[in-house]
Amino acid sequence: MDRTALLQRFDARSRLLVHALHLGAEGARKAQMVFNKQRKCDPHFSLTPFLESLCQQEACLHEDALVLKPLACVFSDVFKQNLLCFLHLIHPGYPKDSVLHLLQCLSEEDGGNQWASALITQLKRDVEGARKGTLLSSNCTETLKSLCGRFRDTDVQGGWTSCFEALEAKGEETDMSVLCQKKRKSDKLDLDGDAQKDPQSKKVKMDFSSSKDEEGMIEEEEAEIRRSQMDQSAGSVSQARSDLLGSSKNLPDHMKAALPVIKELLDAESEWDDSSVSALKVLHECDPNEVEVLCSVLCLSEVSEQCLPQFCSCLLKLAPDLSHSTASALITHLLLKKILSLAEPASRCLVTAVTSLCSRYPRPTCQALIEPLLQKGQLGSAQADLLCRLVIDCLEPHHRLLVFRTALGASWDEGVLSVIHALLDSKLELSQEDFCLFAEHLCSQSPHFSKSMKFAKMLLSVLTKYQSNVNPACHHTLSSVLSFNETFLKKSLQAALKRISF
Repeated sequence: MDRTALLQRFDARSRLLVHALHLGAEGARKAQMVFNKQRKCDPHFSLTPFLESLCQQEACLHEDALVLKPLACVFSDVFKQNLLCFLHLIHPGYPKDSVLHLLQCLSEEDGGNQWASALITQLKRDVEGARKGTLLSSNCTETLKSLCGRFRDTDVQGGWTSCFEALEAKGEETDMSVLCQKKRKSDKLDLDGDAQKDPQSKKVKMDFSSSKDEEGMIEEEEAEIRRSQMDQSAGSVSQARSDLLGSSKNLPDHMKAALPVIKELLDAESEWDDSSVSALKVLHECDPNEVEVLCSVLCLSEVSEQCLPQFCSCLLKLAPDLSHSTASALITHLLLKKILSLAEPASRCLVTAVTSLCSRYPRPTCQALIEPLLQKGQLGSAQADLLCRLVIDCLEPHHRLLVFRTALGASWDEGVLSVIHALLDSKLELSQEDFCLFAEHLCSQSPHFSKSMKFAKMLLSVLTKYQSNVNPACHHTLSSVLSFNETFLKKSLQAALKRISF
């Protein structure tokens, strides 16, 4: 069956994987690269639709009869081997039930491909977590038994020597056959002057052309995916807007009247003026429940980053200041989702919006943004860098102390260590109770960060900038902390601890 027709059985994303799996010996690795890029663009991307499509029944001709086969069995042996190798590469990130169904479909086809059979058996063992049985086929097992019996005594007739003599004889026959083929090929090339000049160049050109065609098809599929995602996004936004507008029925009339104006400004991404600020004054009259409805109807979590600076600038022009609950709700809806999804340094627009709101509303920012980020766990480097910037540039000492206490109660990782280090470098005014609690946390976490340079540098800041807070009990605790350290800073840390006097 035509491959183009088969591709229509898959969605746009799955077609990219199908194209990659057809790329010869590199197919499995290319498919893994495509899969990783798709996961990077959409962390919730799943292989389930792709695997289910491969298991669908497809009508095809077999020995002049029309039969139904799983779609995976219609493709070439190269595709099927690349598919199995690809599933091995991404283990254990695939949906197990779908993979088992696919393996069952492939097992039912009697193609006699022992390599594919071994891959299927190994995948089943990996998915099911079982290690019973053998990967060897019955023929392979019998052959191995025969070889073992034959080579048990290498000195007798028919042992290793006869085996190698047979191989050498076969090799000589093969060499002669190859020489004859080369002779016939050279005679043929003599008759064709163009082929004699550079017979390999045509093959290279054909391979290159084939590769370019595959790359072009993949680029077309990527463009189709982007268009599909845009259409889906527009449809989902439209559906969400209609659903959420229904929830705004209980809002007062003057709030309902302000919604279309604000929504139009957000969607148009045009310049905001004084009339735009007046439309936002409705936020002063909202109770907490009404603020949540407004944020949902306006889809503030979906506002583009390019629009954030203007919107935040208008919020800052409102007088008097927003209430604590209103500011917290706006910060949560506007910023939290965007910062949580950061995989690279924040854009200038996002940084401008976050720092401006944090400077004006520091306590709501601490509670609605910084605290959830710290408590989430696995703080990425992009999020940690942004939090460090807020700590240094936007927060007053008492707000830094609030963030410090939050960080002590969070699950520590390298990102949280960066934030604590930035807080310590800002010279916190720690009470003796806070410092003793911090020392206990250092002691409990030190075995987990024995080789961490960030942890060691943070300890060095403690021992050099907070010497006045170290009492005899804390001195003993810090000495215990240093005993776990395995970095090259250990001697410097021990020397700094010795210099502390009471």
